[in-house]
This record gives sequence, C-alpha cells and structure tokens, in this order.
Amino acid sequence: MSEQPTNKRFITPQKKKEDSSLDGVLRPQHLAEFIGQEKLKANLAILLEAAQARQEPLDHVLFHGPPGLGKTTLAHVVANEMKVNIRVTAGPAIERAGDLAAILTNLRAGDILFIDEIHRLGRAVEEILYPAMEDFVLDIVVGKGPGAKNVRLKLPKFTVIGATTRLALLTAPLRTRFGALYRMDFYEMEAIETIVVRGAGVLAVPIEPEGAAEIALRSRGTPRVALRLLRRVRDYAQVRAEGQITKETAVAALDLLEIDRLGLDDLDRRVLRAIIQKFSGGPVGLDTIAASISEESDTIMDVVEPYLLQLGFLERTSRGRVATPHAYKHLDVPFQADVAQPSLF
Repeated sequence: MSEQPTNKRFITPQKKKEDSSLDGVLRPQHLAEFIGQEKLKANLAILLEAAQARQEPLDHVLFHGPPGLGKTTLAHVVANEMKVNIRVTAGPAIERAGDLAAILTNLRAGDILFIDEIHRLGRAVEEILYPAMEDFVLDIVVGKGPGAKNVRLKLPKFTVIGATTRLALLTAPLRTRFGALYRMDFYEMEAIETIVVRGAGVLAVPIEPEGAAEIALRSRGTPRVALRLLRRVRDYAQVRAEGQITKETAVAALDLLEIDRLGLDDLDRRVLRAIIQKFSGGPVGLDTIAASISEESDTIMDVVEPYLLQLGFLERTSRGRVATPHAYKHLDVPFQADVAQPSLF
C-alpha cells in the first residue's frame, strides 16, 4: 500500500471551517434576516406570500444593480422561503443550448434556477429559454438536414431567478418574460454597520461601534466590500492591535490599504485623475480612459462608475465621461471652469 500524502491541501481545516461558517451564518437564510433593501423586501414578501397562498411556483424574478449588493443571497433566501431546491449557474457557463437543456430537464416542480450574469447568455441559449420560461416546454431538434424533427418536451413548472449588473444588455424578449423586476441600490450606513457587527461576531473578533462605523463608512454602501474590509482590518488588529477593532485600528488598517474616507481605492482615484489630468476633465470615452490606465473598460463600467456616479464625482454623457467639481475637491486639484468642458448639451 502506498503511503497517503500528508499535504493534501494548502488550506488548513481551520480555514475551511471558517469559510463554511461565514457562508452559513453571514448569508441570511430568510427574508426577515436580510438587512437593508427595505422597499425590495416589502414587494418580495408580497410576491412570496401570494405564491404560497395559491400553492404555485413563484413567478420569474430578475434582480439587477451594481455587484456585491446581495443578488445571489436573495436568490437563496427566496428558495428557503418557498421551501424548494435551487440550482445555481451563470450565463458564461452555459455555452451551448444543450447545456441549458440538460439543466432544465433535471429540474423538479417548483424548483428555482438561478442564473447569475444572465445578460451574458448566448442568443442560441436564449432561444431555448424563452419557451421554457413562458410555456414550460423544451423544444429540441433531433437529427439533421431534411429528416430533422422538432420534439417538444413538457417541463415541470419552475422559477427562473436572474441576476445582472447590466440590465441594458438584456434582450427585450428575455426581459419581458420576467414577471418581477427588482433593482438593488447601495445600502444605507446603518445597514452596513449592522452587517459589519454581525460579521465580526461570526469571526469572533471584538469590535467597538466606532470601529464598525469606520469600516462601514469606507465600504461604498456594498455588503461584499464591507465584509472584505472587515477581514483585512481583523488581520491588522490581530498583528498590531491585540486583536480588537477600535476606530483607531480601523483607520490605520484602511489607510494602509489606501482606501479613503469615502471608500475610494487606488483604481477609483486613477480613473478620476486620468479624466482630470490627462483629458482636462472630459468629456472622454470609456475605452480611452481604460486604455490610459491599463484597465478593462468593463471593470470601470461595472465596478468604478456606479459609485462615482452616486457620489456625484462623475457625469456620464453622450459625449463621454466628465469629472465634476466635487471630484476635483476630493482629489485636492484646483477646478478651472475654463479648462473643464462648460456645457454638455
């Protein structure tokens, strides 16, 4: 018998246990536990209660908004509330129509199919999804050439939950097949603070209210960012602050990470400085900005722009992106009205 290797994984069992705990505890299991998005929750609660009262599968649901706001978490919450199974996939993972057909034929009545990044589904795959969502049938072409036949298979009634950060890229036929569309907005500070405190409890790290508030302040109104920063502040506190997260500890850790008081990181500032210093404040095209700082344009559009637009640091016009006077002030750059473009219309 060959000897079993002693180093099967580089990740220790303790780390795996922590990750499992975070997934199980930080992610709410029911709608009442979900923090923030109050208007969305109120509408979703009505949808869930009505479907349960009729003992019918939930209508198809689409969540859209910036990344990191809890679209995937809400999909799992819906499955738990409806007491059904959920099958998780993503638009880029479904490359061929046959891949989707295999998934659909394995669903049971009432099941939920969650498709992340649904705007990245291919056109051929969408053609299979249309009748499946609308009539719960699967059209399959058997054979080739003149002898090819169209076979229609009945599917159990199921629910599609889609998630997208780019609603405009969804085709109109696909978008209209969703009975409920919900936009997820950035979170209020109070909600983010609550999420940070809960996360600290799961990580078993002492945290003062001022420390939680400082992390929340720099989290861009995004739970995913808040929990990521919490982990990094915890590391800093463990090494340099006897394990406790105070305001001073949080400030020192986040300053070391180059995340400022508004939550802007190095990429955000590079985008703003490129517009201001290289292109006189704009307007300038997205691809030009991306090339000037060696970043992908999709990264800037999906990750950077939504928050800068919310802060009022950026304007998006038909002629390109423009930095506002607020951006100049934040970067401590003198604003000159005759240098920046005065009129966009």
